[in-house]
Amino acid sequence: MLKDRISIRLAAENDLEALCAFDQIARQSGERRDFLRRALSGASCHVAVDPRVLGYAILEYSFFEQGFVSLLYVNPEQRRSGLGSALMRHLETQCRTDKLFTSTNLSNLPMQSLLARLGYRLSGVLHDLDEGDPELVYVKYLRPWADRTPSQPA
Repeated sequence: MLKDRISIRLAAENDLEALCAFDQIARQSGERRDFLRRALSGASCHVAVDPRVLGYAILEYSFFEQGFVSLLYVNPEQRRSGLGSALMRHLETQCRTDKLFTSTNLSNLPMQSLLARLGYRLSGVLHDLDEGDPELVYVKYLRPWADRTPSQPA
């Protein structure tokens, strides 16, 4: 199985062309390429390799200073192979905060299914980012003590 042959590592700046080779948006959008350049130079992008780059995920801390997966992208030829799950699990081990957030559009049913399988729960809905396609925000508590409400004793 493919996911058994891959490794995940921090992306290097020279991985940009490999990312753009399978990311159709990056091929067409200078904004996406600039976003990827910033993620690469900021050491927030992780890649799944076999040794080719097959997918990537970006872990940031700009969402209320919480871990946030701002982008998960798998080569369309490799989807449904376990790479998305492997990348998300890897980021869970790398996350410096007790909770890890991510989001996806209401129309992105495969990502919603992936998040449900991995134990993420719906945390909120944002309207007006993509007209007619709300953004669903998800969270996963990574440490047992992080799931306490303020009224519970420590």
